[in-house]
Amino acid sequence: MSVPRVPAGAPPVIEIDSVVTRFGSQVVHNGVSLTIRRGELVALIGGSGTGKSVLLREVIGLQRPNAGRVRLLGTDVWASDAPALTAMRRRFGMMFQDGALFSSLDVAANVATPLLEHADVPADLLGPLVDLRLSLAGLPAEVGAKMPSELSGGMRKRAAIARALALEPEVLFLDEPTSGLDPITARAFDRLLQFLCHDLGITVLIVTHDLDTLLSIAERIIVLGQGKVVADGTLDEVTSVDDAWIQSYFSVRATYAAGDLRARPASQRPNGGGHGA
Repeated sequence: MSVPRVPAGAPPVIEIDSVVTRFGSQVVHNGVSLTIRRGELVALIGGSGTGKSVLLREVIGLQRPNAGRVRLLGTDVWASDAPALTAMRRRFGMMFQDGALFSSLDVAANVATPLLEHADVPADLLGPLVDLRLSLAGLPAEVGAKMPSELSGGMRKRAAIARALALEPEVLFLDEPTSGLDPITARAFDRLLQFLCHDLGITVLIVTHDLDTLLSIAERIIVLGQGKVVADGTLDEVTSVDDAWIQSYFSVRATYAAGDLRARPASQRPNGGGHGA
């Protein structure tokens, strides 16, 4: 049996206890409980309407659940005073599904925004700090002068990561970070997230539908369904759960394990899946 990368005694950074969420008569969460520890790289998955993105918004304080308790970095998100919440918000980064960059600002100004709003950064250090965040996200400094509309989809995602890293967060939340990306760019983005977690020690929680992300970098998978957590564990542990949605979703994994090259993205086939140079 392999030893978990994150020890069981690592402190919790996200604690969700018996959360209930309703939209009118529709019950989305009906007692969701889970804990994520410091240094984990966790994927949150589930069918449409299971409330994955909603749960993310409840954790970071954008949407109040109807019942239950949420703690982030030791702070009760829905029962703490304004100063405590402000201090907590400086300690995490969020990348929304579409990147949510400010279209009227260039990339450098987008990345600088959290530093200007939440940190007392001397003017002469602002530029180098922005360049450093761009570098961490895998972007050259000259990208800072471009407008979001001038970037490819993958570069916009990386620029959004750079902004999320602006305040050196302890926790990073990402909503569908690889959606809309080609397979090669998506896998490069996965490797970036793995670097941020393993090398920089950032706790990473990803909402995703990307099976390749789950197969390649997710160390723990949490599955939402029927208003609750229906599975929580490693890939092997989750795929052994007798749940119709889980079995349907991961059925392609058997094809990967059997080595059927036709099921793999072209970029993962020998010689890149093509012919010639």
